[in-house]
Amino acid sequence: MTIRKILVVDDSPTERHLLSGILTKHGYQVIIAEDGEQAISRARAEQPDLVLMDVVMPGINGFQVTRMFIKDQSLEHIPVIICSTKGQEIDKIWGLRQGARDYIAKPVVAAELLQKISRLN
Repeated sequence: MTIRKILVVDDSPTERHLLSGILTKHGYQVIIAEDGEQAISRARAEQPDLVLMDVVMPGINGFQVTRMFIKDQSLEHIPVIICSTKGQEIDKIWGLRQGARDYIAKPVVAAELLQKISRLN
């Protein structure tokens, strides 16, 4: 699987801008969603190769959205990397148990993010 198109899900305009900048600079096409509901609809419509998922968002949180991806036949094949300020080891374990393929704590270090993405290729 070659990752080209990435859905960035985050309620923070600053985080969306930061992540989009890192990704576009390295040749990825970026799609944006501001919350969990948008993430599901954009993912169904755009079929990204990867999702970077925040956890703390209004409405449906990132853990819940990740579980929804796993249970949805049209989305289950899309890997999710959780990208959150919730950086405790228990949060990482919980995120992986929800179906995420990896977990990165904010503030995001570009090299670490790009390495995690390349591992999925």
